[in-house]
Amino acid sequence: MSSRSAPSPPARFASRLRQRIAHADRVTAAAVCVSLAAGLLTFAVAATLFSHHSANHDEGVYLTQAALLLGGQLEFHAGPLADAVHPWFFVEDGGRLYPKYSPVPSATYAISMALFDEPRVTLAAVAAGNAALVYLLGATTAGRRAGLAAAVLFAASPMAVLTGATFLPYAPTTFFNLLFAVAYLRSVRDGSTAAAGVAGVAIGIAFFARPFTAVLFAAPFIAHALWRVGSAVAAEGLSLPSLPDPVRRHGLTAIFGTLFVGVTLAYNLRVTGDPLTFPYQAFAPMDGPGFGERRILGHSVEYTPALALESNGYALWELATRWAAAGPVGTLLAFVGGAVAVRRWHAGVDLAADAAHGDGSPGLPGSPAFRRTAAVLVAGVAASVVVGNLFFWGTNNALATLSDPTDGLASLFGPFYHFDLLVPLSLFGGIAVAAGARSLPRLRDRIAARTGSEGTARVAVAVVLLAALVVGSGAAVATAAEPVERNAAVDTKHEAAYAPFDETEFTDALVFVPTPYGEWLAHPFQGLRNGPGLDGDAVYALDRDPVEDFAVLDAYPNRTHYRYGYRGAWTADPNNRVTPKLEPIEVRSGSRVDAETTVGIPERVDSARVRVETRRGEGRATYTVRDPAAGDPLAVEWSIGPDGMRLAGAPNGSASIDPAGDVAILTVTLVAPDGSTFTYRQEATVRTLDSDRVEVVWPPERSVCRLVTECGSEGTYLPDESGVHSEWVVFETVAETN
Repeated sequence: MSSRSAPSPPARFASRLRQRIAHADRVTAAAVCVSLAAGLLTFAVAATLFSHHSANHDEGVYLTQAALLLGGQLEFHAGPLADAVHPWFFVEDGGRLYPKYSPVPSATYAISMALFDEPRVTLAAVAAGNAALVYLLGATTAGRRAGLAAAVLFAASPMAVLTGATFLPYAPTTFFNLLFAVAYLRSVRDGSTAAAGVAGVAIGIAFFARPFTAVLFAAPFIAHALWRVGSAVAAEGLSLPSLPDPVRRHGLTAIFGTLFVGVTLAYNLRVTGDPLTFPYQAFAPMDGPGFGERRILGHSVEYTPALALESNGYALWELATRWAAAGPVGTLLAFVGGAVAVRRWHAGVDLAADAAHGDGSPGLPGSPAFRRTAAVLVAGVAASVVVGNLFFWGTNNALATLSDPTDGLASLFGPFYHFDLLVPLSLFGGIAVAAGARSLPRLRDRIAARTGSEGTARVAVAVVLLAALVVGSGAAVATAAEPVERNAAVDTKHEAAYAPFDETEFTDALVFVPTPYGEWLAHPFQGLRNGPGLDGDAVYALDRDPVEDFAVLDAYPNRTHYRYGYRGAWTADPNNRVTPKLEPIEVRSGSRVDAETTVGIPERVDSARVRVETRRGEGRATYTVRDPAAGDPLAVEWSIGPDGMRLAGAPNGSASIDPAGDVAILTVTLVAPDGSTFTYRQEATVRTLDSDRVEVVWPPERSVCRLVTECGSEGTYLPDESGVHSEWVVFETVAETN
């Protein structure tokens, strides 16, 4: 008996993989290299260009959903805190919060999160898988040379690279669509029942992920299947003991596909309570396909056929000139490939006629008629995607301002609702490249015949190849440069905004975050996401109304509290950056809080107007300091108690406090001889407990404003940032709780 143990399954798999690679021909080996390169490139882009996620805030939705799935949940159970922790694009339903999107893309990210603690691994795997499947689709349709070229064109498309490097659903859905197409064609070519089953599962998963996208991609294949089933029934009849092969195989595909349609409806029932109501409909009922008024949140459009034609026409032009591989060069190759295919069909020549000698195999399985059908089906995908997207207003939204290629999400990722168009563009482009490769020997022979020199002919062919490579690579770099630069600017902006979080290690923390785009978590700050139980090392909550903020503080009393803010205005413009601020806060409680605020005074100030008031209460207290001494700090004493907010320099005035929660405001406005002003402003969140205690969130929020008395985040005071404020600006507050 041998003492050697049997190899483990991974070792056996690695051994078989090494054997297959050793016996693979050069074209197949090159296709493997292209797929691996596509995966590595995608991972690198995701880790560098999108290190803090992109400008498309749907990424945070899918990553939050992936974390929920890893926690065994489909939704948050936030109860009364639902509004405070409401993530972007989540539906609120009685304390439940569930995403508007299908869980399929998120599940793919969750797998790599569970295995590697790095969701970008999924992005790399999907990119590699898409390139490999495009190769298989091209090889099945037009030979392995064409398949290899198609894989290169797909992997080199700016839209595939940039969209595929983000946590969005388009590349994963295309993966399942491609798997369906390859398996479907294999089932037709080889009569394989197993391939038919794989096709059904793949398109079913794609439908679960993005129903509209899957239907558009599958439409030509469904029509082909129906035609084959109808022809078989007409020719052979329908006998239950022995079904015709097309009926059996396509029926199996339909059964598995329909099974996942049932899974989709069951998910709808579980989440929305109605199998026919998708979560996106629950979020925005007027957001689906169709014409007329389309609406999501506060954005609405009267979506007409004319607008559909205009916006989709522009999107297709952008795709053809900017987002296909090498831009117009890649698109031109696709049209040339289509012309080559049509010419060959008319001449009765197989689309893969060079398979016997050109790519190192004795020939491809399947007939010329089958390959012609496969090419027509792929071309049909282009038609169905183009026509189908006319009925969806999303392309119009992604473009933002029509005719401006630097505006909207489409300027960063391309017209991503047309992502599947990269498949026919790449495949027919691959046919053109393969046809060009076939013509090189003939070109060499002609040059040799004319010049009488074999060496001259080889040099001439080499020059032609080099020129083609230079033109193609130059066009590829030129088309990718602009969107890469725009996304790099966005990432630089995000990197600056997230700097305090990259430098802080949280343990049992509660962080309040601002709401520049409304009361949504992870919009725009996608990196600040909560875990499934709302109980991780850091819990993020929206900084909102005082009553609501105190409710959050009461729910997490034993955590270290922080407030995140920034100086500047947060906008979609990547060049408009903010300076962040993350400061610890605490709740001070006592019968009274006595405080002193000290502010700096520059030269040429006529007066300083001091005022205290509350946002919800009544009354105010004010006094004026005439001719304050320049260079000497001005000290202002004030206090907060159950009886209100008082100002020491105005003993007869006070501002009442709403007991449930209020904002106590102190302003010191410096007035120059010409009437211009500079205001120190601080706001403290307060509430009263019973009749003898007050709670104050400390320190107050501080800002300094020129010409106005309130300037929001654009005037946020940053005492630790040199060069932000003038040297004479001083703003300090100390307090004692009694």
